[in-house]
Amino acid sequence: MTDAPPVCDYEGSDYRTRFWEGQGRDYEDQVERIALRRLMPPTGSTLIEIGAGFGRLADEYIGYDQVVLFDYSRSLLREAQAHLGNDTRFIFVAGNWYNMPFVSGLFETMVQIRTLHHAADAPALFRELARIARPDGQYILEFANKLNLKAILRYWAKRQKWSPFALEPIEFVDLNFDFHPRWIRQELAAARFRPGRMLTVSHYRIALLKRLLPTRLLVGMDALAQWTGNWWQLSPSVFVSNAHLEGGGTAVPHTFFACPTCKTALDEVTNNRLICPNPACGYQWAVEDGLYDFKEPV
Repeated sequence: MTDAPPVCDYEGSDYRTRFWEGQGRDYEDQVERIALRRLMPPTGSTLIEIGAGFGRLADEYIGYDQVVLFDYSRSLLREAQAHLGNDTRFIFVAGNWYNMPFVSGLFETMVQIRTLHHAADAPALFRELARIARPDGQYILEFANKLNLKAILRYWAKRQKWSPFALEPIEFVDLNFDFHPRWIRQELAAARFRPGRMLTVSHYRIALLKRLLPTRLLVGMDALAQWTGNWWQLSPSVFVSNAHLEGGGTAVPHTFFACPTCKTALDEVTNNRLICPNPACGYQWAVEDGLYDFKEPV
């Protein structure tokens, strides 16, 4: 395998029950769905969610013919599979996002929410996503914003050392990064995406407000405030829609998976294996109970 930056691994974690279910995050879930619906094309042929985890947002993709839920954690994908496995539109794929196991020019729409903050090398990730995007495909990205109001006030009060105005990402905990909106747009453009509309999200992610005010009211207020994203970005979360610039081509018909090491298109599954036909490579990848496992060769 080629060398790649470190990846945050949620294998075996209780992320679904510890962070989402019953944890008072209905507000965050609802406002993120509003932003996604505003930016994502509602229908299409192929969609991939990068860092799909346990499939929290899978019900937003009903307008797509084929949906890949991609994550580094096999266990989280098994959770998604447990409640989506009867829907044949969904394909569950484990792998490293710096070496995506798909042919070039495959996906019409790509979605990435609440996972870029784990990217040690976001530009490398953007380049790899540009490779698998169709010409003029759409990439809906959410990122953790270092230029948020709380960080600015803390910096001015000398309660934090790093400047929210500096362009470079800040790693505030191991493999947890915040990003400056201008830096994100620059790096997306360098990877041949064309950044478009920005939406600011989770303006009222404050524990006291969430206790005192009804969730419905907070969601409505946030839905209105999201439209300010093209002028300023002071919220902790920012969404941006990106068009993939013309260049390259659409995937060859009837091709889908590719060896993540050498990018050679893979043939049909044989004996629960996908085998790279490139004699100089020859890696084999496991397919077990509907999960395509590209984390490491077998």
